[in-house]
Amino acid sequence: MSRPGFVLEVDDRTPPLLVHEGEGFRLERFPTGTRVIYPPESLPGIRDIDAAIANALENPENSEPLRALLRPGMRLTIAFDDVSLPLPPMKRPDIRQRIMEQVLTLAAQAGVDDVEIIAALALHRRMMPSELQHALGERIYRSFAPQGLLYNHDAEDKDNLEFIGETEKGEEVEINKRAATSDLIVYVNINIVPMDGGHKSVPIGLASYRSLRHHHNSHTMVHSRSFMDAEKSAMHHSAWRMGRLLKEHVKIFTVETTLNNDIFPEPIGFMNKREWEWGVRDQANMLAAKRGIALAPKKLKRKIFEDVRSAYGITGVHAGETEAVHAKTLENCFKQQAVEVQGQTDVLIMGVPFIGPYNVNAVMNPILATCMGLGYFFNSYRNMPVVRKGGAVILYHPVQYEFNQLHHPSYVDFFEEVLAESTDPATIEKKFEKQYATDPWYIHLYRTSYAYHGVHPFYMWYWAAHAMDHVGDVVWVGGNRKAVERMGFRAASTLNDALEMVSHTVGRSPSITYTHNPPHLISDVR
Repeated sequence: MSRPGFVLEVDDRTPPLLVHEGEGFRLERFPTGTRVIYPPESLPGIRDIDAAIANALENPENSEPLRALLRPGMRLTIAFDDVSLPLPPMKRPDIRQRIMEQVLTLAAQAGVDDVEIIAALALHRRMMPSELQHALGERIYRSFAPQGLLYNHDAEDKDNLEFIGETEKGEEVEINKRAATSDLIVYVNINIVPMDGGHKSVPIGLASYRSLRHHHNSHTMVHSRSFMDAEKSAMHHSAWRMGRLLKEHVKIFTVETTLNNDIFPEPIGFMNKREWEWGVRDQANMLAAKRGIALAPKKLKRKIFEDVRSAYGITGVHAGETEAVHAKTLENCFKQQAVEVQGQTDVLIMGVPFIGPYNVNAVMNPILATCMGLGYFFNSYRNMPVVRKGGAVILYHPVQYEFNQLHHPSYVDFFEEVLAESTDPATIEKKFEKQYATDPWYIHLYRTSYAYHGVHPFYMWYWAAHAMDHVGDVVWVGGNRKAVERMGFRAASTLNDALEMVSHTVGRSPSITYTHNPPHLISDVR
């Protein structure tokens, strides 16, 4: 499902438009004729969330009710999406807490006393205690964490991994041993975009590098024609094969939720609206925010953004068999985010915001900015990319040469060593990936500290492989020149300069499209 009517053509009366650019935003005047794609208006949230959860657990999709699957003496494992979702984090209580409390109540009523809870990290960094408490609430945290029954998945704990088998395509399926040997896995998900959920949950979130390398690679990524359209995503095809193999060996009960587009709370709620809808209060808040961001020291500015908590509305709660549940989830996602767009464009313009899935409570480094712009935002389409083959992409972000040493230690070496030799995803995968994936120091930091796995920056670069293969030019407005050039792109000071720079690719009178997100949108290109 897609929704028409959220597309604007810029003319002389169009006000300056808000563009995200990292830890800040600007008001930009776009050339006359620029097409602007806005996200649909936010859908109303469910009024009685606890009742919706109870109904989903009692009346699941293609499954017995959860209470019928629970029995004394069984091994129950509850897994949940990690800190990478949602973005920004949700105001308390988090929907994962509300679901898990009901699941645990049913388990206790059924006499289940062997319960463990696992944050499904894959190769992401471990969640900190404060983050676990925020997602699951104090009661669950205090009941399970001190006893070692709430913990982060460790993809490098060889003794706690279980090899399941190979798919018909030879993809190795290996997941967390506790989960694999359970009588039941309950997976609690947040679907902030259509790319998430389904068989991307257990087979990826609880997997090892041995499994992940089959779909998180340059070949698969470059052939994934939109990660938001599962039917055309090679990565999803691989995950689905793995999931179907896995469900032959362990019972999985999936609980998936969808959110509306109420991303930005007051006083920055003006970012949820179209500019001509700003009232006097919105305009005052916008000016105050812009002035405050300009004057605030870097650390304070970053803390302001890191402290943002969103009051999302929950638009759906569905439970049961994974594929049946995910069909309902996708319907809700596209109902909220899909916008009908007629035809492709020569130039696609996108603003990259302060946060992505992999820099929660950390700076968005150049690799992650590229992943967000050319990976996630570029791929936020169905049918065909918004920009034509050989066209140009213009991105807004400062692309600071700055890395969080706690969370992203291997990113620094990737940026300095790997990209200095090549920016081609296939080349760097062949020459460098194994070295980083097996490096003992990176593995140690992943297992004992709060670092992303050593191979993670490779995956982030592969996310952008499809965009880099598709477009002829990439320019960053306001980007650090040295950082941008190290990645094989170019930097411009202004939009006019960027358009001049790409003119040799698209001509001097190109069609231009600006995708006005976040809030999230999926361009349904016809």
